[in-house]
Amino acid sequence: MKIETDRLVLREMNKGDLDALYAAMLADPVIVRRYPHLFNKEKVRELIMRNIERYRIFGFGLWAVCLKDTGEMIGECGLTMELIDGNIRPEIDYHIRRDMQRKGYATEAASAVRDWAFENTPFHEIYSYAKYHNIITAKTAQSWGCSCIGEFDDGADGTKKVYVITKSDWLKMIS
Repeated sequence: MKIETDRLVLREMNKGDLDALYAAMLADPVIVRRYPHLFNKEKVRELIMRNIERYRIFGFGLWAVCLKDTGEMIGECGLTMELIDGNIRPEIDYHIRRDMQRKGYATEAASAVRDWAFENTPFHEIYSYAKYHNIITAKTAQSWGCSCIGEFDDGADGTKKVYVITKSDWLKMIS
């Protein structure tokens, strides 16, 4: 599986992505502040293997986000199934390396995943959620078409805001 945009290629992760994913993103406390811990190399290896399994079972997961012109991996973005306010929902998740943020890559990648999801899955809604105070993720979710539909307390990490885009709203956007 490969998705191409103007500046990016999203592709399936592989074991060779371990060092790039670990060093550039998941060991960075700013990038992973939504998680209760930093990732060591073993946790990153498990994440890659979990995504390889997701590709096999679901046909989707988190994909490597690479610059089209160099092939350099700058993040991850993809579709996962997440527990959101007590229900399992399809969610677009993304992390972009800190030095590559504020260049529109997260919006570009998430928009491509949104399009892929509506074209290739039976889902009629795609979600995003973030900690209540995470304004950057909120703005990014809105930039690829989501609207805030509420909030919930996840019981472990505090209040989260929930964003969604429906397939019918997406179809209006692209027509």
